[in-house]
Amino acid sequence: MAEVILENVSKVYPGDVKAVDDVSLQIRDREFVVLVGPSGCGKSTTLRMIAGLEDITAGTIRIGERVVNGVAPKDRDIAMVFQNYALYPHMTVYKNMAFGLLLRRQFGAWDNPVGFLVAHGHWKKARAERREIDRRVRDAAEILGIRELLERRPKALSGGQRQRVAVGRAIVRYPKAFLFDEPLSNLDAKLRIGMRAELKALHRRVQTTTVYVTHDQEEAMTLGDRVVVMKDGVIHQCATPYEVYERPVNRFVAGFVGTPPMNFLTGRLLRENDRLLFDEGDQRLAVSAQHHERLARFVGQPVVMGVRPEMLRPAVDAPPHTTLNVQVSVVEPLGDRTDVYCATPKHAHLICRVEARARVAEGAPAVMQVDLDRVHYFEAGENGPNVTLGHGAD
Repeated sequence: MAEVILENVSKVYPGDVKAVDDVSLQIRDREFVVLVGPSGCGKSTTLRMIAGLEDITAGTIRIGERVVNGVAPKDRDIAMVFQNYALYPHMTVYKNMAFGLLLRRQFGAWDNPVGFLVAHGHWKKARAERREIDRRVRDAAEILGIRELLERRPKALSGGQRQRVAVGRAIVRYPKAFLFDEPLSNLDAKLRIGMRAELKALHRRVQTTTVYVTHDQEEAMTLGDRVVVMKDGVIHQCATPYEVYERPVNRFVAGFVGTPPMNFLTGRLLRENDRLLFDEGDQRLAVSAQHHERLARFVGQPVVMGVRPEMLRPAVDAPPHTTLNVQVSVVEPLGDRTDVYCATPKHAHLICRVEARARVAEGAPAVMQVDLDRVHYFEAGENGPNVTLGHGAD
C-alpha cells in the first residue's frame, strides 16, 4: 500500500489535443478516490498514465516513494480492473486469478520432477511459492463469495461473477494500489448497485489505496472517500462527496453532481432598501441574509441561482418573495417521493423533488416555495464560480 501522487501531469496527443492539463493530485495511503466527469474529460487517461499504459507528456507520477514515469506497467506494483473484465476464456476461474502470480514465480522453473531430482532446495522453494499462490487465490475467492466457481470457465459465469473474478485477480497480487476503469458499466442497474456495495465493503477489508474511474456521479458519491470532478482535462473540485454536493465550487460541478440535476435560474441582483432581491426575469426572490455580504458587490450584474430539486416544495403560507409561480407539465411518482417537472415564463425546465403525498397536478399551475438559505449563486458562464463560497472574481 502506498500514496499515489501526481504533480503537474499533462497528456497532449498529436494535433495539440490536451487530454489532461496540468493535473496535481495526492491520493493518500489506503484512500478510495473516484475520478468522475463527462466523456472525454480525461479521467481514464489519467488512470492509464498512473498504470503506465499511457506515457505522460509532462509532470511526475509517484507510487509510494518511487517516481514511475519511466517504469513499465508490470513493474509499478499496481493491479488494474478493466471495464471488459479481460478474462482468459480457456482458463478456469482459479487459473485466471492465479495467472499473474504464476508468471512472477522466482523458482517456477524447478516446480517439476526434474527440479526434485536435480535441485531439491529449489524444488522446495517452488512448491512453497505454489502453496502461497493457492492460499491467496482461495482467500480472495472466499472474500468475494466465488469459491464454488473456481473450476468454472468465464463463459459459464454471469456478468457479476465475471466482475468478481476480475477483482479477485487484482486482490491476489497484494499491490500497492488498485486501479478500476469503469468496472461496473457493463452490469445491469440492480447488479451494479449490489456490486457497488461489495466494492465498498471490500475496500474496508483489504485497505488498499484505490483509484476508481466512472462517468456515473451517483456511483462516485457512494464509493469515494474523496471525489475528483474533471472536465476538459482539468480538476474542477476534489473533496468529500458531501462537500462536492453541498458546496460545489462552480456551476459545472453543481450541475454535474446530483440526480436530478440542479436547476439554474439566470437573472440579476437588485437592491431594495436594506435587502437584496434576485430577479429571474418574471418573479423576484429574496436573497437570504447569510448571503448578503458576498453578493452585495454583484448588485446590477447578471448571476445564476442554483436550486437543487429538493429545495423546492409546494408552498403553504410562505412569506413574500420566497415562492415561484410555475406551470406543471409532468408528475413522476417514484414511491417515496415525486419528481415534478415545471416551468416559469422565463425558465422552461425546472425539476422539483417533493414528498410522495404532495398534491401536484399535471397541466395545472402551482406555487413552489424555495429554500433560500440553501441555494447557490454563480457568476455567469458555464464554469462560473460559486459566489456564495466567496470564490467570485474581485
